[in-house]
Amino acid sequence: MTERSEGTRQHGIHTALTELTGVRHPVVQTGMGWVAGPRLVSAVAEAGGLGVLGSATMTVDELASAIGEVKDRTGAPFGVNLRADAGDAADRVDLLIREGVKVASFALAPSQELIGRLKDAGVVVIPSVGARRHAEKVAGWGADAVLVQGGEGGGHTGPVATTLLLPQVVDAVDIPVIAAGGFFDGRGLAAALAYGAAGVAMGTRFLLTADSSVPDAVKRVYLDMAETVVTRQVDGLPHRVLRTGLVDALETHGRIRRLAGAARNAARFRKLSGMSVRALVRDGLTMRRGKDLSWSQVLMAANTPMLLKAAMVDGRPDLGVMASGQVVGVIGDLPSCAELIERIMHQAVAAIDASHGLLGQDVTGAR
Repeated sequence: MTERSEGTRQHGIHTALTELTGVRHPVVQTGMGWVAGPRLVSAVAEAGGLGVLGSATMTVDELASAIGEVKDRTGAPFGVNLRADAGDAADRVDLLIREGVKVASFALAPSQELIGRLKDAGVVVIPSVGARRHAEKVAGWGADAVLVQGGEGGGHTGPVATTLLLPQVVDAVDIPVIAAGGFFDGRGLAAALAYGAAGVAMGTRFLLTADSSVPDAVKRVYLDMAETVVTRQVDGLPHRVLRTGLVDALETHGRIRRLAGAARNAARFRKLSGMSVRALVRDGLTMRRGKDLSWSQVLMAANTPMLLKAAMVDGRPDLGVMASGQVVGVIGDLPSCAELIERIMHQAVAAIDASHGLLGQDVTGAR
């Protein structure tokens, strides 16, 4: 259901997502590692969207500090994205509950037990999925909503386009569905609502804003780049990234060379995150059980946080990997989050109004 008015500042578009989370607009900023920090999340929240902290690259103490900083910056609802397969997932869930975080999102399906603990504490649970059967599973476990990402999306992604996957999931579950993968403006929001979604989620579009902490030189690489590629050479799983010289090199390196690099990155990530060897092994065992990965693939997964950090934090696109959705080819500016969300909402309302005008036309061709 939508409510239209002269301006989106007062009324906007109200959906099951805005009702569930308490945000003003059905627009979600995804929890990108190294990117979705307090500055970006609070800017999105203040603008009326749902900002989500990316906690996978944070220690528990760093996450506690980040939550506190967001709460200092805004009183609006926000969320935290968690790794369901992390060895300390239960500790992070406890932290969210203590701090009164409104939304817990998950990059992988959380256990039924975790969903239950969060829901009992009043936290809205929104797992991300890439297939209809996964949506059906988490809905059956009690998830409040589900975020479904089509193959156009950046980072870990699947082979099915949003325009095919979204209607499958909308028809399969009776909880709100958030559409991700290929969204960057209000026309996309209007289209997603027409499919039956309750809102859209965007990563690359929010990365490319003035409020994003990504170094300006890296943002310029994104703005100048039009091509993405899906590679398995970062961590063994399909990963949509900008097509750069480093990615091309990873594609051509032999298996031994890739694994040696992954081992070095694993050591660097352990030192940076403060994780013990025992914790890394425990997480590796969890990953093997959850995804049926070989030990070599688990080792390659250590590439992801360090290669992303090189670009997103250190400002070295020549040394890092840059996750990106296909929408990068149509983005050409760096608005503030407030400007972006206001623009999206005006465009969406205009598109919805225009579609209503079609209902008054004679489409039968009768004279």
